[in-house]
Amino acid sequence: MATASAVVVGGGLAGLAAAVGLAGQGVRVTVLESRGRLGGRAGSFTDPTTGQMVDACQHVSMGCCTNLAHFLRTAGVDHLLAPQPKLYFVTPDRRTSVFKADPWPAPFHLGRALMGAHYLTPLDKLRVGYGLVRMLAEHPDADPPLLPWLKAHRQNARTIERFWAIVLTSALNETVDRVGLKYARKVFRDGFVRHRDGFTVHVPTVPLGRLYGDELRAWLSAHNVEVRENAGVKRLAMGEKGLRGVELRDGSTLSADWYVLAVPFDRVIDVLPEELVAREPYFANVKNLTASPITSVHLWFDRPVMKLPHAVLIDCLGQWVFDRGEVAPGEFYLQVVVSAARDLKGLGRDEIQRRIVDELARVFPPVGLAKLLRAKVVTEHTATFSAVPGIDQWRPVQASPVANLAVAGDWTATGWPATMEGAVRSGYLAAEAILARAGRPAKLVQPELGA
Repeated sequence: MATASAVVVGGGLAGLAAAVGLAGQGVRVTVLESRGRLGGRAGSFTDPTTGQMVDACQHVSMGCCTNLAHFLRTAGVDHLLAPQPKLYFVTPDRRTSVFKADPWPAPFHLGRALMGAHYLTPLDKLRVGYGLVRMLAEHPDADPPLLPWLKAHRQNARTIERFWAIVLTSALNETVDRVGLKYARKVFRDGFVRHRDGFTVHVPTVPLGRLYGDELRAWLSAHNVEVRENAGVKRLAMGEKGLRGVELRDGSTLSADWYVLAVPFDRVIDVLPEELVAREPYFANVKNLTASPITSVHLWFDRPVMKLPHAVLIDCLGQWVFDRGEVAPGEFYLQVVVSAARDLKGLGRDEIQRRIVDELARVFPPVGLAKLLRAKVVTEHTATFSAVPGIDQWRPVQASPVANLAVAGDWTATGWPATMEGAVRSGYLAAEAILARAGRPAKLVQPELGA
């Protein structure tokens, strides 16, 4: 197995995790990435005005994301994330609730934080508590539509909008009227109930392009992984017993013993032979997945405008705002994230920017006194798959029907919603599938927090 080779198509988190998993077992890996950078959707772009590296969208981790943490630790970049022991929930009247854990065992560690939420009435909090108890009692695979379930379990419009939607829209990148119970339950179980460290948010202290930069590349190089950027794949070519190679858009070909297809779900069908898709429901079912968009609004002011490192916004268009500090002399950078951003479709970038800036000025008065130096609105229309009820019937396992091909991506069967953790899990699972077929089984997926 030490001389075996593998080609990983896609240099996002899933592909990188597969490469790390295989390289750690002695496989010679080549990663093909169509863009000129690594990280996929969890990546950065260069601002043409200033040359600054800017994240397309702010990504964060949580304490329950054990595989992402393992991946970052393995690559030697875990020090580039900072834990946030406190979360700040802010309403348009400028009141703030601080969400932090008490030194009590789970699930009681967050009880006082919930009781102190100023945006919920005492009766609301009782409703939420009842809903959480009933949700956790459900079977882990139960996946009816969430909104009717919430209404059937005594949740009213206020608790749905000010509690369930606040958490789930950000975590799942989907609105509560579209998601199923299964992954809503997982968010609350793993993030808030199972372990006292599960809810801790970890925010990168550098742009994502830096996170997947020199240290990661050095690790890959030291472990016999070749990374080829600007190497778009045209199609995978079938042979008699499996894949025989990869055809690149520049006309060249590349072959290996094993292959990992780690591209977004909407690209899978494009690179596979038509006859294979027609013959195998495993691949054809991917067509049933749908996407949900994320919009990020990047704002540079001439002075500091926030005293908080971040804020969860209640009853606002934006859900999160992150203060990235002074990124250049006299430039103070905020990023606002609007998850499940379908309602913004049809609005121009100027109108989106105006609404977000006006909203921030109401919540944080210094915004109204500051000069907006420049702004950028970025929408990722296919940011994640939509976690609709019953979604798992369309998510394939990583071991494909093709003997020497595994598939990776947060949209595959990971047991997780569309997150960086799900992407890394998929890469590790794809590597496990290949190693098992090669007669060298290895356990790469890390235990869940509290397991």
